[in-house]
Amino acid sequence: MIDFSDPLPLAEALIRRPSVTPADAGALDVLEDVLREMGFVCQRLPFSSPGTDSVENLYARLGTTGPNFCFAGHTDVVPAGQGWTVDPFGGAVVGGNLFGRGAADMKGAIAAFVAAVARILERRGSLPGSVSLLITGDEEGPGVNGTVRVLEWLTANGETLDACVVGEPTNPLHLGDMMKIGRRGSLYGRLTVHGTQGHTAYPELADNPIPRLLRMLTALDSEALDAGNDHFPPSSLALTSVDVGNTVGNVTPAEASATFNIRFNDQHTAATVESWVRGILDRFGGYYTLEITVMGQSFLTAPGPLSQMVVQAIRDVTGRDPALSTSGGTSDARFIKDACPVVEFGLTGQTMHKADEHIALADLESLTEIYRRVLEGFFSLK
Repeated sequence: MIDFSDPLPLAEALIRRPSVTPADAGALDVLEDVLREMGFVCQRLPFSSPGTDSVENLYARLGTTGPNFCFAGHTDVVPAGQGWTVDPFGGAVVGGNLFGRGAADMKGAIAAFVAAVARILERRGSLPGSVSLLITGDEEGPGVNGTVRVLEWLTANGETLDACVVGEPTNPLHLGDMMKIGRRGSLYGRLTVHGTQGHTAYPELADNPIPRLLRMLTALDSEALDAGNDHFPPSSLALTSVDVGNTVGNVTPAEASATFNIRFNDQHTAATVESWVRGILDRFGGYYTLEITVMGQSFLTAPGPLSQMVVQAIRDVTGRDPALSTSGGTSDARFIKDACPVVEFGLTGQTMHKADEHIALADLESLTEIYRRVLEGFFSLK
């Protein structure tokens, strides 16, 4: 049997597949071949939706009994962009670091988890339960044909997850700095204020929507949703665009629009945030339309057995006590939290999405050991 306990060869092989969302480019083939060799039963799950690209996903399980510990992640990556000093899809090792798009976010973590399972199998031959991988190709994209669809498939097929670690690059500077136990929700809004176009010399014959829009935006920007709580900072609103589209200086426009993004904590749902927004806008009268797009609800996995187990593994390997954070953007943990307790811990994120993305080989080894200890803790192995 091939030795899969070293995470580096798999990490290199995954990086060498240019799996820019929604293309898989053979990345899941590489992973599936390794998992099948290790004894996992693999299910390839392509999903599509109207107006979106078809996406490849993978669910792999080793074992048939519970409990079922799941590692979740994604093989899709953002485009390489400019400014690289090495081939972004070469998987080169330079100066003790592994370079390549996806090294940190998050092909390195996937390789570490596979290697952690391999090390346990080498020592024990089997586990008193099951280990599974839920890997999507739609995390960096719209997220509609990925993890959320796989979870629906799991439910329909009687698959149960008992705990999950998502391998996102959670550490700001050093491995062991931070673990995520929740995420803020995210809501995008597009506000359009409608008026009546007219000649600027005859304002009484027009209804200029711009002043009303500005008053609305000022109110949204200045009023606080909340003051935060023990696990979350205050919810925040960011104005992202103001658009009129007026090409002349002597005509008032018929409408003016703006976009904004709200990151909200677990004191709210998307519905209550929308209600708060509309309550402010309604004060100013006139006709407006508001389009809301919800990217994810806020959630918290309260500190408990799962987080304590991961913290202990991190402490044992790195000597650090990670901060239990809810910072950052959204992740696929926002879907998994409906299935089982979930936390996020992976590599450092200093270079993710940047040119010359890379990880330290020492961190890749340490992460593998952390994941191994997490599994041993979960299954109470001594």
